[in-house]
Amino acid sequence: MAEDNNKSKPGQINIELDEKVAEGIYSNLAIINHSVSEFVIDFVTIMPGTPKSKVKSRIILTPQHAKRLLKALGENISRFENAHGEIKEYEQPPIPLNFGPTGQA
Repeated sequence: MAEDNNKSKPGQINIELDEKVAEGIYSNLAIINHSVSEFVIDFVTIMPGTPKSKVKSRIILTPQHAKRLLKALGENISRFENAHGEIKEYEQPPIPLNFGPTGQA
């Protein structure tokens, strides 16, 4: 009987989560770019007083997956706010973002 419980049922996906990935990565900035065929989301951790930050994780999605992510995130935020109250947005000072060279041609 125990072996039957470990077998995947038709239509189910077996997803594994190793310990390192399960720890997660903290991010307080997401930079989103897109092309006609993909969305690229770079997750960054910016710390006060640190002049330089690195991208900690990059996720590349098809436009269809990006739209599904938007919908799923919206639904989860609604459920969270129904259970815990409105998430308040605080005004943040602008973050200077310097991408690539800034020299003149």
